[in-house]
Amino acid sequence: MTLEAQMKNTAVSATYRICITPCSATNHPKLLKAAYNAGITEITGIVPNRLYFLEGTLTPEEAKQLGHMLLADPVTEELTIDDLRVTSDPNSQFKATTSSIHNSQFIIETTLLPGVTDPPAENLVRAAHHLGITGLERAATGTQFLLTGDLTDDDLHQLATSILANPIIHRYTINESITPPFFPYQDNDSTFDVISVRDANDEQLLAISKERRLALDLAEMLAIQSYYLDENRDPTDIELEMLAQTWSEHCVHKTFKALIDFTEADGSKTQINGLLNTYIRAATEEINKPWVHSAFVDNAGIVAFDDTYDLAFKAETHNHPSALEPFGGANTGVGGVVRDVLGVSARPIANTDVLCFGPPDLPQEQVPQGVLHPRRIADGVIAGVEDYGNKMGIPTVNGSIHYHKGYTANPLVYCGCLGILPRGSHPTEPQPGDLVIAIGGRTGRDGLRGATFSSMEMDVQTSEIAGTAVQIGHPIMEKQVQEVVLRARDAKLYTAITDCGAGGYSSAVGEMGEKLGAVIQLNNITLKYPGLRPWEIWLSEAQERMVFAVPPENLEAMQAICDGQDVELTNLGTFGNNGRIHIYNGDTLVGNLSMEFLHDGIPQRHLSAEWKDRDQGLGAGDRTHPPSPIPHPTKSLLSLLTHPDIRSKEDVVRLYDHEVQGGTAVKPLVGIANHGPSDATVLVPNNQQSTINNQQLTIKGAALSNGINPHYGEHDPYAMAWANIDEAFRNAVAVGANPDQISILDNFCWGNPNLPDRLGSLVRCTQGCYDAAIAYQTPFVSGKDSLNNEYTGADGEKHAIPGTLLISALGIVPDVNKTVTMDLKEAGNLLFVVGDTRHELVGSHYLTINEQQSTNNSQPPQPIANPLERYRALHMAMQADLVASCHDCAEGGLAVTLAEMCLAGELGAMVTITAVPIDGALTDIDILFSESQGRLVVEVKPENALKFRQLLQDIPHAQIGKVTGENLVISGRTASTLIYLSIKEINQAWRGHLTGEQSSVNSKQSSVSSKRSSTPHSPTPNPQSPPKVLILHSNGTNRDHDAALACELAGG
Repeated sequence: MTLEAQMKNTAVSATYRICITPCSATNHPKLLKAAYNAGITEITGIVPNRLYFLEGTLTPEEAKQLGHMLLADPVTEELTIDDLRVTSDPNSQFKATTSSIHNSQFIIETTLLPGVTDPPAENLVRAAHHLGITGLERAATGTQFLLTGDLTDDDLHQLATSILANPIIHRYTINESITPPFFPYQDNDSTFDVISVRDANDEQLLAISKERRLALDLAEMLAIQSYYLDENRDPTDIELEMLAQTWSEHCVHKTFKALIDFTEADGSKTQINGLLNTYIRAATEEINKPWVHSAFVDNAGIVAFDDTYDLAFKAETHNHPSALEPFGGANTGVGGVVRDVLGVSARPIANTDVLCFGPPDLPQEQVPQGVLHPRRIADGVIAGVEDYGNKMGIPTVNGSIHYHKGYTANPLVYCGCLGILPRGSHPTEPQPGDLVIAIGGRTGRDGLRGATFSSMEMDVQTSEIAGTAVQIGHPIMEKQVQEVVLRARDAKLYTAITDCGAGGYSSAVGEMGEKLGAVIQLNNITLKYPGLRPWEIWLSEAQERMVFAVPPENLEAMQAICDGQDVELTNLGTFGNNGRIHIYNGDTLVGNLSMEFLHDGIPQRHLSAEWKDRDQGLGAGDRTHPPSPIPHPTKSLLSLLTHPDIRSKEDVVRLYDHEVQGGTAVKPLVGIANHGPSDATVLVPNNQQSTINNQQLTIKGAALSNGINPHYGEHDPYAMAWANIDEAFRNAVAVGANPDQISILDNFCWGNPNLPDRLGSLVRCTQGCYDAAIAYQTPFVSGKDSLNNEYTGADGEKHAIPGTLLISALGIVPDVNKTVTMDLKEAGNLLFVVGDTRHELVGSHYLTINEQQSTNNSQPPQPIANPLERYRALHMAMQADLVASCHDCAEGGLAVTLAEMCLAGELGAMVTITAVPIDGALTDIDILFSESQGRLVVEVKPENALKFRQLLQDIPHAQIGKVTGENLVISGRTASTLIYLSIKEINQAWRGHLTGEQSSVNSKQSSVSSKRSSTPHSPTPNPQSPPKVLILHSNGTNRDHDAALACELAGG
């Protein structure tokens, strides 16, 4: 009898390997293209297959059952199973996996490293248990790549490490089967260390900080030493790590709270006691809008939406993790900001993403050592954003993508989330005796020291020593956690809530118990695997976890909600009343800290900053080489439309589900063919959607927009701050937001603040933020800073990102029926430009594509006077139904704006720029391509022109042309034709990098602006036919709304 026959019906400990292959193997075009781009040109084929590893007391029949029921599509896929106990029996029915290589010449297999979060594997175990196969204890996933081509060993290793796997989180084999990535079973590790700091000198203190990657400076280490001298003992490792986390730049924002000696460009000196309080928070307090309900005191800013509901808004960055592992970094960036919104008891209704990468065409030899190519970073980041938002059922509705060589080693990943909550439903006061309750994912080593890691610069060794700082997300788990939060909120089961982000339980419990203290039992925490030491359990940044303060009498009800959502609940301990946190591991006290010292013991940093004026513009005599001839404006416009910053992002936008939840009224892409770039997105929160089909009722909405342009900051960060606030503001107004009810978020990404020039530019940017916020009367309600975005190359040179400020805007739309989109609507309508144009080409995209052109002592876009007046006047015109379409002038100036309006509306325009309001002596090039602020192009019906002019009589504006049938024709001051392009030519430039297949798919999409009307269109029920509704029932908050809307649209 064979070994296989002996084991066939016996459930004993076994490990199975399952390989899923397509019936018709096809090459993976994206991987092939990546290989060619990496210089591996001899490769002819890459075919990926899926691998699964199952471990437990399973019979072979159970393994086959799982494979056929859960893993393989019976129509399109085949599976082979290898019982890893049967390695030499030639009669085994379990075929060796290598038999699936077919005609391939090489095979590379990959799995995640042991301990890295593997969500599909976790779900596989859960699903097996639901099927009654409870013997499955562990599972893992992997990929097998079948390769063909004339490949060398170096080619294979390059493919494995730079394209098919990421050594930060993956392992791989070449031409041999990979082993399962399971941890060996091991006992819990209760070991903790005592770190000798009381007798350490300055050099030794700094060595401790460096060795443990605490990211603490000498003053901070001396403060810790002084505290423990008073305590008459040395710190444990868990205490020292908790202090480093709480005091990290990421968590406490110590640069924005520092005392700064600032030297102005003229040599005058001022002292600034905290950038946050002096400029950002000060602006919000001075503006003092009554509809701001919470700013800078919680996980997200909260503003009023209507008389019953509030909106919560937050944007975060996840830059350092995304540089190392792009998919995981962006994936958990989205998950983290969603938890920020859950952390204020709000239901997430929309996500945003703004991404900054190195040049996509950067030669491989120019990529620094240890850095992933920008293309790979971009692909991974975009996939990570898509994965999390789509799986959670949250629409990703607004964003932008920018490219700059300074982002090559330090990409920027801004993730935002908008949520809605009933007013007064967010409690914030834990009480002594409340239970410290955690829900969600289990704890592992993923994300260790993430808070301190993100507070440090990166170098060529970062990827080798900071791999544990990278986390992997589990969006399905977070969706279930969301349901628990919302049900517990409505049942009033908790007195406080926060998320587990940077620092894990250390941060969450430390912040929530700041005034009370707590007693914590680490042994109660559920782990992904044994062997974690106490400090690792406490500091782990494992994802999808929330912490509550729950009165003991509510625990049973809380447990019942968790059980209903299949979410684990853990009782960590209780909140105290003595102002200290006591952390136990079993009977052993491993941590005992004063909460006052933890939160207030950090010394204020004292920094120096300086600002020196940079060249605003160079005349012809200032250049080494003479300027090249001025290219024809038509050629320049076509070049701008193909620029990666400006061209269509439809291939990315379409990856994101921006329709889920059914509330996206103005979509990211608008126009006849649904490919025009919307200025902003307008959402109708679910509480308003019951009346969405009644055009007679006023339906309120929320507009989301953003402003970002790092090119301006390279010349003047003060001007950049004004420009970004104006861009975010005017984009929101352009779709119908009330300019008197717009709030904003600030997200600063900068270099090393310990360098005076870096800090000086940051100071100047915050000054611009204050002045612009006051001018626009728009309060900051939340924000975040990410500093130390620098990379030290192998040559020892520091490479900083361009100082980058993202402004995200949230505007209240008083009536969604009066929203406006940017696509031209009807031939014969008149075109107006609002705002005046100035000689402001410095930092423009025109000069990016025409580097040798003289700027004739130009300047970057400067602040405009009385901006609110023009935006209020425009808003009044929209509310009076006088505006058919509206589009802001941004990158590429007036010429690009007109081209985008034409391609979106599939209509032409005839324009003469002699009528454009100008300030100063300007050339045709200035008028076409200057990026002056506060400008929009507005389409108005002829019969509404007089009323429109009357409303804007005190605002710079002028009629510049009209909408026509087929071509964009722009005439200059001498009546000569500057630009003559057909809609087809514009479209080819704008979307030429997209495939025809994508175009045909997109033509079937519907949009609010698909009809030539500025009134939003919603599906109309047909009351003549009987209701026909198919509802796929799933437990969750999206279900109830979607079911009701489906019934309504079907006529029920």
